[in-house]
Amino acid sequence: MTRYLYQKHQRYVAQIPAGMAELATTELAALGARDIAVLGRSLRFTATPPQIYAIVYQARCVSRLLAPLLNFPCDRREALYRAGRQIRWEQLFHLRQTFAIFANVIDTPGFTNSHFASQCLKDAIADHFRQKMGKRPSVDRRHPHIWINLYIHNGQGTISLDLGGGALHRRGYRRQSVIAPIQEIVAAAMVQLSGWRGDRPLHDPMCGSGTLLCEALMHTCRIPAGHLRDAGGLPRLPDFDGAQWKRVKAAADRQMEPLTTGLISGSDKDHRAIQAARQNCRRLPGGRQINLYRKDFREHPGLQNGVILCNPPYGLRLERGAEIGTLYKALGDWLKQRCSGSSAFIYFGNRELIKKIGLKPAWKKPLRNAELDGRVVKYELY
Repeated sequence: MTRYLYQKHQRYVAQIPAGMAELATTELAALGARDIAVLGRSLRFTATPPQIYAIVYQARCVSRLLAPLLNFPCDRREALYRAGRQIRWEQLFHLRQTFAIFANVIDTPGFTNSHFASQCLKDAIADHFRQKMGKRPSVDRRHPHIWINLYIHNGQGTISLDLGGGALHRRGYRRQSVIAPIQEIVAAAMVQLSGWRGDRPLHDPMCGSGTLLCEALMHTCRIPAGHLRDAGGLPRLPDFDGAQWKRVKAAADRQMEPLTTGLISGSDKDHRAIQAARQNCRRLPGGRQINLYRKDFREHPGLQNGVILCNPPYGLRLERGAEIGTLYKALGDWLKQRCSGSSAFIYFGNRELIKKIGLKPAWKKPLRNAELDGRVVKYELY
Protein backbone atom coordinates (compact mmCIF):
# COMPACT_ATOMS: atom_id res chain seq x y z
CA MET A 1 0.00 0.00 0.00
CA THR A 2 1.23 3.50 -0.85
CA ARG A 3 2.68 5.53 2.04
CA TYR A 4 1.58 9.13 1.86
CA LEU A 5 3.36 12.24 3.08
CA TYR A 6 1.47 12.49 6.39
CA GLN A 7 2.35 8.85 7.19
CA LYS A 8 6.07 9.39 6.61
CA HIS A 9 6.38 12.45 8.86
CA GLN A 10 3.18 12.46 10.99
CA ARG A 11 2.84 16.08 9.89
CA TYR A 12 -0.47 17.86 9.38
CA VAL A 13 -1.77 21.34 8.56
CA ALA A 14 -4.44 23.36 10.36
CA GLN A 15 -6.01 26.30 8.51
CA ILE A 16 -7.02 29.13 10.83
CA PRO A 17 -8.89 32.46 10.55
CA ALA A 18 -6.77 35.63 10.64
CA GLY A 19 -5.89 36.64 14.18
CA MET A 20 -6.26 33.12 15.60
CA ALA A 21 -2.65 31.85 15.51
CA GLU A 22 -1.95 32.22 19.23
CA LEU A 23 -5.25 30.71 20.37
CA ALA A 24 -5.04 27.84 17.88
CA THR A 25 -1.41 27.09 18.79
CA THR A 26 -2.28 26.87 22.48
CA GLU A 27 -5.27 24.64 21.73
CA LEU A 28 -3.38 22.24 19.46
CA ALA A 29 -0.54 21.94 21.96
CA ALA A 30 -3.04 21.08 24.72
CA LEU A 31 -4.41 18.30 22.48
CA GLY A 32 -0.96 16.81 21.92
CA ALA A 33 0.37 18.52 18.78
CA ARG A 34 4.14 19.07 18.64
CA ASP A 35 6.59 21.15 16.60
CA ILE A 36 3.89 23.72 15.81
CA ALA A 37 4.94 26.31 13.22
CA VAL A 38 2.89 29.32 12.13
CA LEU A 39 2.78 29.71 8.34
CA GLY A 40 0.58 32.71 7.61
CA ARG A 41 -3.01 31.56 8.15
CA SER A 42 -1.97 27.94 8.68
CA LEU A 43 -0.26 25.93 11.40
CA ARG A 44 1.99 22.98 10.56
CA PHE A 45 2.43 20.41 13.31
CA THR A 46 3.20 16.79 14.07
CA ALA A 47 0.86 14.39 15.84
CA THR A 48 0.39 10.66 16.37
CA PRO A 49 -2.81 9.01 15.06
CA PRO A 50 -4.59 9.19 18.47
CA GLN A 51 -3.56 12.84 18.79
CA ILE A 52 -4.86 13.82 15.34
CA TYR A 53 -8.12 12.00 16.13
CA ALA A 54 -8.43 14.09 19.32
CA ILE A 55 -7.67 17.29 17.41
CA VAL A 56 -10.31 16.56 14.77
CA TYR A 57 -12.87 15.81 17.49
CA GLN A 58 -12.10 18.61 19.94
CA ALA A 59 -10.41 21.59 18.26
CA ARG A 60 -12.55 24.75 18.30
CA CYS A 61 -10.17 27.35 16.85
CA VAL A 62 -9.21 25.85 13.47
CA SER A 63 -11.26 26.00 10.28
CA ARG A 64 -9.85 22.95 8.46
CA LEU A 65 -7.46 20.09 9.22
CA LEU A 66 -5.45 18.60 6.37
CA ALA A 67 -3.39 15.43 5.95
CA PRO A 68 -0.85 16.04 3.12
CA LEU A 69 -0.74 13.19 0.62
CA LEU A 70 1.78 14.39 -1.95
CA ASN A 71 4.15 17.34 -2.46
CA PHE A 72 5.49 18.04 -5.97
CA PRO A 73 6.89 20.71 -8.35
CA CYS A 74 3.89 22.34 -10.00
CA ASP A 75 4.50 25.10 -12.53
CA ARG A 76 2.03 24.02 -15.20
CA ARG A 77 -1.09 21.92 -15.83
CA GLU A 78 0.80 18.83 -16.98
CA ALA A 79 2.76 18.59 -13.72
CA LEU A 80 -0.44 18.81 -11.66
CA TYR A 81 -2.18 16.21 -13.81
CA ARG A 82 0.73 13.77 -13.46
CA ALA A 83 0.78 14.24 -9.70
CA GLY A 84 -2.96 13.66 -9.50
CA ARG A 85 -2.60 10.38 -11.36
CA GLN A 86 0.09 9.14 -8.90
CA ILE A 87 -2.28 8.93 -5.93
CA ARG A 88 -4.11 5.64 -5.36
CA TRP A 89 -7.52 7.29 -5.05
CA GLU A 90 -9.31 3.94 -4.75
CA GLN A 91 -7.58 3.58 -1.35
CA LEU A 92 -9.30 6.76 -0.16
CA PHE A 93 -12.84 6.50 -1.53
CA HIS A 94 -15.04 4.29 -3.66
CA LEU A 95 -16.42 4.75 -7.14
CA ARG A 96 -19.97 5.30 -5.88
CA GLN A 97 -18.86 7.99 -3.41
CA THR A 98 -18.64 11.66 -4.32
CA PHE A 99 -15.74 14.09 -4.02
CA ALA A 100 -15.02 17.82 -4.17
CA ILE A 101 -11.84 19.89 -4.45
CA PHE A 102 -11.07 23.28 -2.93
CA ALA A 103 -7.93 24.90 -4.33
CA ASN A 104 -5.74 27.89 -3.57
CA VAL A 105 -3.11 29.11 -6.05
CA ILE A 106 -0.57 31.80 -5.12
CA ASP A 107 2.24 33.28 -7.25
CA THR A 108 2.32 30.52 -9.86
CA PRO A 109 2.12 31.91 -13.44
CA GLY A 110 1.23 28.53 -14.95
CA PHE A 111 -2.22 28.69 -13.33
CA THR A 112 -4.57 31.55 -14.10
CA ASN A 113 -6.85 30.89 -11.11
CA SER A 114 -7.75 28.35 -8.44
CA HIS A 115 -10.76 27.05 -10.38
CA PHE A 116 -8.55 26.06 -13.32
CA ALA A 117 -6.24 24.15 -10.97
CA SER A 118 -9.10 22.31 -9.28
CA GLN A 119 -10.53 21.32 -12.68
CA CYS A 120 -7.17 19.87 -13.67
CA LEU A 121 -6.95 17.77 -10.51
CA LYS A 122 -10.57 16.67 -10.96
CA ASP A 123 -9.69 15.42 -14.48
CA ALA A 124 -6.73 13.46 -13.08
CA ILE A 125 -8.91 11.78 -10.44
CA ALA A 126 -11.64 10.96 -12.97
CA ASP A 127 -9.14 9.51 -15.44
CA HIS A 128 -7.53 7.42 -12.69
CA PHE A 129 -10.85 5.76 -11.90
CA ARG A 130 -11.73 5.32 -15.58
CA GLN A 131 -8.46 3.50 -16.19
CA LYS A 132 -8.86 1.28 -13.10
CA MET A 133 -12.60 0.63 -13.16
CA GLY A 134 -14.04 1.90 -16.43
CA LYS A 135 -16.13 4.54 -14.65
CA ARG A 136 -15.54 7.76 -12.72
CA PRO A 137 -17.02 9.02 -9.42
CA SER A 138 -19.25 12.09 -9.32
CA VAL A 139 -18.48 15.54 -7.97
CA ASP A 140 -20.71 16.98 -5.23
CA ARG A 141 -19.68 20.50 -4.22
CA ARG A 142 -22.14 20.70 -1.30
CA HIS A 143 -22.02 17.43 0.60
CA PRO A 144 -19.29 15.16 -0.84
CA HIS A 145 -18.07 12.01 0.84
CA ILE A 146 -14.48 13.31 0.59
CA TRP A 147 -12.98 16.81 0.43
CA ILE A 148 -9.60 17.18 -1.28
CA ASN A 149 -7.39 20.23 -0.81
CA LEU A 150 -4.99 21.55 -3.46
CA TYR A 151 -2.47 24.23 -2.53
CA ILE A 152 0.00 25.68 -5.05
CA HIS A 153 2.51 28.33 -4.00
CA ASN A 154 5.54 29.52 -5.99
CA GLY A 155 5.42 26.52 -8.27
CA GLN A 156 5.19 23.95 -5.48
CA GLY A 157 2.00 21.92 -5.07
CA THR A 158 0.51 19.92 -2.21
CA ILE A 159 -2.52 17.62 -2.40
CA SER A 160 -4.15 16.90 0.96
CA LEU A 161 -7.13 15.07 2.41
CA ASP A 162 -9.50 17.19 4.49
CA LEU A 163 -9.80 15.35 7.81
CA GLY A 164 -12.81 17.27 9.10
CA GLY A 165 -14.95 16.43 6.11
CA GLY A 166 -15.37 20.16 5.43
CA ALA A 167 -15.22 23.39 7.38
CA LEU A 168 -14.92 22.72 11.12
CA HIS A 169 -16.93 25.78 12.14
CA ARG A 170 -20.02 23.71 11.32
CA ARG A 171 -20.49 22.17 14.76
CA GLY A 172 -23.93 20.76 13.98
CA TYR A 173 -26.02 22.69 16.52
CA ARG A 174 -26.99 25.66 14.34
CA ARG A 175 -30.12 24.42 12.61
CA GLN A 176 -31.83 27.82 12.66
CA SER A 177 -30.21 31.19 12.11
CA VAL A 178 -30.63 34.95 11.79
CA ILE A 179 -29.14 37.40 9.29
CA ALA A 180 -25.31 37.49 9.34
CA PRO A 181 -24.63 35.33 12.44
CA ILE A 182 -21.20 35.28 14.02
CA GLN A 183 -19.13 32.31 12.86
CA GLU A 184 -18.72 29.54 15.42
CA ILE A 185 -14.90 29.73 15.46
CA VAL A 186 -15.01 33.49 16.08
CA ALA A 187 -17.52 32.93 18.89
CA ALA A 188 -15.26 30.25 20.40
CA ALA A 189 -12.33 32.67 20.19
CA MET A 190 -14.33 35.35 22.02
CA VAL A 191 -15.09 32.90 24.83
CA GLN A 192 -11.41 31.97 25.05
CA LEU A 193 -10.28 35.60 25.00
CA SER A 194 -12.73 36.49 27.76
CA GLY A 195 -10.94 34.15 30.15
CA TRP A 196 -14.34 32.96 31.40
CA ARG A 197 -14.17 29.66 33.29
CA GLY A 198 -17.76 29.25 34.38
CA ASP A 199 -17.03 31.02 37.66
CA ARG A 200 -19.31 34.01 36.97
CA PRO A 201 -22.66 34.45 35.20
CA LEU A 202 -22.40 35.03 31.45
CA HIS A 203 -24.99 36.94 29.39
CA ASP A 204 -25.46 37.90 25.73
CA PRO A 205 -27.95 40.82 25.46
CA MET A 206 -28.28 40.51 21.65
CA CYS A 207 -27.97 36.75 21.35
CA GLY A 208 -29.43 36.26 17.85
CA SER A 209 -29.51 32.54 17.10
CA GLY A 210 -27.36 31.77 20.15
CA THR A 211 -23.94 31.02 18.69
CA LEU A 212 -22.02 32.76 21.50
CA LEU A 213 -24.17 31.00 24.08
CA CYS A 214 -23.60 27.59 22.48
CA GLU A 215 -19.84 28.12 22.33
CA ALA A 216 -19.81 29.28 25.97
CA LEU A 217 -21.74 26.13 26.93
CA MET A 218 -19.36 23.87 25.02
CA HIS A 219 -16.37 25.61 26.57
CA THR A 220 -17.39 25.49 30.22
CA CYS A 221 -18.93 21.99 30.02
CA ARG A 222 -16.02 20.61 27.98
CA ILE A 223 -18.26 19.42 25.16
CA PRO A 224 -16.07 18.45 22.16
CA ALA A 225 -16.48 20.64 19.09
CA GLY A 226 -17.25 17.53 17.03
CA HIS A 227 -19.83 16.12 19.45
CA LEU A 228 -22.67 16.44 16.89
CA ARG A 229 -20.54 15.60 13.83
CA ASP A 230 -19.47 12.28 12.37
CA ALA A 231 -15.83 11.27 11.85
CA GLY A 232 -15.55 13.55 8.81
CA GLY A 233 -12.68 12.64 6.52
CA LEU A 234 -10.79 10.49 9.01
CA PRO A 235 -12.28 7.18 7.76
CA ARG A 236 -10.90 8.04 4.30
CA LEU A 237 -7.33 7.67 5.58
CA PRO A 238 -5.93 4.31 4.44
CA ASP A 239 -4.54 3.68 7.94
CA PHE A 240 -7.64 4.82 9.85
CA ASP A 241 -8.13 2.84 13.08
CA GLY A 242 -11.84 2.78 13.91
CA ALA A 243 -11.34 1.22 17.34
CA GLN A 244 -8.77 3.88 18.29
CA TRP A 245 -11.14 6.62 17.09
CA LYS A 246 -13.89 5.28 19.35
CA ARG A 247 -11.53 5.21 22.33
CA VAL A 248 -10.42 8.80 21.72
CA LYS A 249 -14.04 9.97 21.44
CA ALA A 250 -15.09 8.10 24.57
CA ALA A 251 -12.20 9.56 26.58
CA ALA A 252 -13.16 13.10 25.52
CA ASP A 253 -16.85 12.52 26.21
CA ARG A 254 -16.09 11.36 29.74
CA GLN A 255 -14.67 14.81 30.48
CA MET A 256 -18.02 16.55 29.84
CA GLU A 257 -19.63 18.27 32.81
CA PRO A 258 -23.22 19.44 33.53
CA LEU A 259 -24.17 23.11 33.24
CA THR A 260 -25.22 24.99 36.36
CA THR A 261 -28.74 26.36 35.89
CA GLY A 262 -28.73 30.12 35.37
CA LEU A 263 -24.99 30.36 34.67
CA ILE A 264 -25.52 31.23 30.98
CA SER A 265 -28.33 33.45 29.69
CA GLY A 266 -29.27 35.34 26.56
CA SER A 267 -31.88 37.82 25.40
CA ASP A 268 -32.92 39.47 22.16
CA LYS A 269 -35.69 41.84 21.09
CA ASP A 270 -36.62 39.59 18.12
CA HIS A 271 -38.85 36.63 19.04
CA ARG A 272 -37.63 34.75 15.95
CA ALA A 273 -34.06 35.02 17.20
CA ILE A 274 -35.05 33.61 20.59
CA GLN A 275 -36.87 30.72 18.92
CA ALA A 276 -33.77 29.97 16.83
CA ALA A 277 -31.46 30.24 19.86
CA ARG A 278 -33.68 27.90 21.88
CA GLN A 279 -33.68 25.29 19.11
CA ASN A 280 -29.91 25.51 18.64
CA CYS A 281 -28.98 25.44 22.34
CA ARG A 282 -31.19 22.42 22.98
CA ARG A 283 -29.21 20.34 20.51
CA LEU A 284 -26.28 20.39 22.94
CA PRO A 285 -26.06 18.55 26.27
CA GLY A 286 -27.19 20.97 28.98
CA GLY A 287 -28.58 23.45 26.47
CA ARG A 288 -31.99 23.47 28.12
CA GLN A 289 -30.33 24.99 31.20
CA ILE A 290 -29.53 28.20 29.28
CA ASN A 291 -32.00 30.96 30.19
CA LEU A 292 -33.42 32.65 27.08
CA TYR A 293 -36.01 35.40 26.95
CA ARG A 294 -37.30 38.07 24.60
CA LYS A 295 -36.26 41.53 25.77
CA ASP A 296 -34.66 44.65 24.32
CA PHE A 297 -31.32 45.18 26.11
CA ARG A 298 -32.42 48.72 27.03
CA GLU A 299 -35.16 47.16 29.17
CA HIS A 300 -32.88 44.54 30.72
CA PRO A 301 -31.88 45.07 34.38
CA GLY A 302 -28.24 44.37 33.52
CA LEU A 303 -25.63 42.01 34.95
CA GLN A 304 -23.34 42.83 37.85
CA ASN A 305 -20.03 41.04 38.44
CA GLY A 306 -20.43 38.84 35.40
CA VAL A 307 -19.20 38.43 31.82
CA ILE A 308 -21.02 39.92 28.84
CA LEU A 309 -20.40 38.62 25.31
CA CYS A 310 -22.10 40.38 22.43
CA ASN A 311 -22.07 40.64 18.65
CA PRO A 312 -24.19 43.76 17.98
CA PRO A 313 -25.63 44.62 14.56
CA TYR A 314 -23.18 46.47 12.32
CA GLY A 315 -25.12 47.00 9.09
CA LEU A 316 -26.37 43.68 7.73
CA ARG A 317 -28.27 42.86 10.93
CA LEU A 318 -29.49 46.39 11.72
CA GLU A 319 -33.23 46.81 11.50
CA ARG A 320 -34.47 49.18 8.81
CA GLY A 321 -34.73 52.81 9.88
CA ALA A 322 -32.52 52.38 12.94
CA GLU A 323 -29.61 54.76 13.49
CA ILE A 324 -26.58 52.65 14.22
CA GLY A 325 -24.75 55.31 16.22
CA THR A 326 -27.73 55.67 18.56
CA LEU A 327 -27.87 51.90 19.07
CA TYR A 328 -24.20 51.65 19.99
CA LYS A 329 -24.37 54.65 22.33
CA ALA A 330 -27.36 53.05 24.06
CA LEU A 331 -25.39 49.80 24.43
CA GLY A 332 -22.49 51.70 25.98
CA ASP A 333 -24.82 53.47 28.39
CA TRP A 334 -26.45 50.18 29.39
CA LEU A 335 -23.10 48.57 30.08
CA LYS A 336 -21.87 51.54 32.11
CA GLN A 337 -25.04 52.08 34.13
CA ARG A 338 -26.32 48.52 34.72
CA CYS A 339 -23.34 46.18 34.48
CA SER A 340 -20.98 47.39 37.18
CA GLY A 341 -18.25 44.98 38.14
CA SER A 342 -18.62 43.04 34.89
CA SER A 343 -16.28 42.56 31.94
CA ALA A 344 -17.76 43.02 28.46
CA PHE A 345 -16.35 41.56 25.24
CA ILE A 346 -17.94 43.11 22.14
CA TYR A 347 -17.35 42.06 18.54
CA PHE A 348 -17.26 44.96 16.08
CA GLY A 349 -17.66 43.81 12.49
CA ASN A 350 -17.22 47.46 11.54
CA ARG A 351 -14.24 48.95 13.40
CA GLU A 352 -15.56 52.49 12.90
CA LEU A 353 -18.30 51.70 15.40
CA ILE A 354 -15.88 51.22 18.32
CA LYS A 355 -15.85 54.96 18.98
CA LYS A 356 -19.67 55.11 18.98
CA ILE A 357 -20.03 53.06 22.15
CA GLY A 358 -18.54 55.76 24.36
CA LEU A 359 -16.45 53.50 26.61
CA LYS A 360 -12.68 53.23 27.05
CA PRO A 361 -11.38 49.85 25.81
CA ALA A 362 -9.11 47.73 27.98
CA TRP A 363 -7.79 46.13 24.78
CA LYS A 364 -8.63 45.45 21.12
CA LYS A 365 -7.77 42.30 19.20
CA PRO A 366 -8.18 41.68 15.43
CA LEU A 367 -10.46 38.78 14.54
CA ARG A 368 -12.00 38.06 11.15
CA ASN A 369 -15.62 36.93 10.88
CA ALA A 370 -15.85 35.52 7.34
CA GLU A 371 -14.94 38.53 5.15
CA LEU A 372 -15.22 41.09 7.95
CA ASP A 373 -11.94 42.41 9.36
CA GLY A 374 -13.43 42.94 12.80
CA ARG A 375 -12.19 43.54 16.33
CA VAL A 376 -12.97 42.03 19.72
CA VAL A 377 -12.89 44.81 22.31
CA LYS A 378 -12.76 44.32 26.09
CA TYR A 379 -14.37 46.81 28.49
CA GLU A 380 -13.92 46.74 32.27
CA LEU A 381 -17.07 48.17 33.86
CA TYR A 382 -16.12 49.64 37.22
